[in-house]
Amino acid sequence: MAAQDNGIEVRNLQREFKGGIKAVDGIDLSVAPGEIYGFLGPNGAGKSTTVLMLVTLLPPTGGSATVAGLDVVREGPAVRRAIGAALQEAALDDFLTGWEHIDLQGGLHGLTKDQCRRRGEELLDRVGLADAANRKVGGYSGGMKRRLDLALALVHDPSVLFLDEPTTGLDPQSRSALWSEVERLAREDGVTVFLTTQYLEEADVLADRVGIIDHGHIVAEGTPSALKAQIGGVSLEATPANPNDKERLAGVLARFGEPAAGSPKSVAVRLDEGAEALADVVRTLDGEGIAVADLQLHQPSLDDVFLEKTGRSLEGDDDEGGEGDDAPEAARAPEVASR
Repeated sequence: MAAQDNGIEVRNLQREFKGGIKAVDGIDLSVAPGEIYGFLGPNGAGKSTTVLMLVTLLPPTGGSATVAGLDVVREGPAVRRAIGAALQEAALDDFLTGWEHIDLQGGLHGLTKDQCRRRGEELLDRVGLADAANRKVGGYSGGMKRRLDLALALVHDPSVLFLDEPTTGLDPQSRSALWSEVERLAREDGVTVFLTTQYLEEADVLADRVGIIDHGHIVAEGTPSALKAQIGGVSLEATPANPNDKERLAGVLARFGEPAAGSPKSVAVRLDEGAEALADVVRTLDGEGIAVADLQLHQPSLDDVFLEKTGRSLEGDDDEGGEGDDAPEAARAPEVASR
């Protein structure tokens, strides 16, 4: 597939379930060829429903979307041939080996035995499973299963890759290894990556651009650095040594900037003059006789962006729906191995 054809275009995309529940309510987004696009949102926000529509497992009820230049409604089979998808639950058989999964997946995509062997050797080595390829998957760790699932999504050399919560539950080493492979796919192979994640650090490290969805709407979009810049400059968080001094501490810090979010026992402000103001803050506190137990500078983070745009933190937010699931129970797409 030509490089210029492997982007994603979404216009006024909608998905309404029975009872008038609008999981996705008219979103627009564009993902450029070879870009890693991070798609963030609390559980229940609409992100998994969006992915299911883009990989043709759930039909939209309004709007349009093209993936790799193909309409997801009218050209579903062609879309599925062009994409790879590793969804939240890895569809693996514990009684098959890694190699048997590769052979099965390759056969489903019409690859010959020789093509499967060559592609399998390349992919299993790339994801660090060459030595475990002849072992049954039931003996794999969670990280190994995730990496095998990624390899299977790439067997047919897709131009667009969908990764839905790919590192949930992984240890730091496995997560880092998967990050490296995803980045390599985009930078060296030109694969377009659409990534949903519960980890803001993951989006910050990997994504060229980030979109935040909440209540079915895109509430923010841009590069991680641009989104963080919208929040403002450095914040200062101070914890008084004497809890009774908290109000006086807040009064002093208010001279140096606007209030910011902090822990219940501390006071935080967004410094008008940045980190350079720290020395003046310390001198002023000393002059006022206010002792502090802790003083920290914080650079703006995607967590700050997320909190400002949605009013809640991303990680561990499960007040809507089940884990990573934003579609009503009765309307969820069947669990399939979509690669």
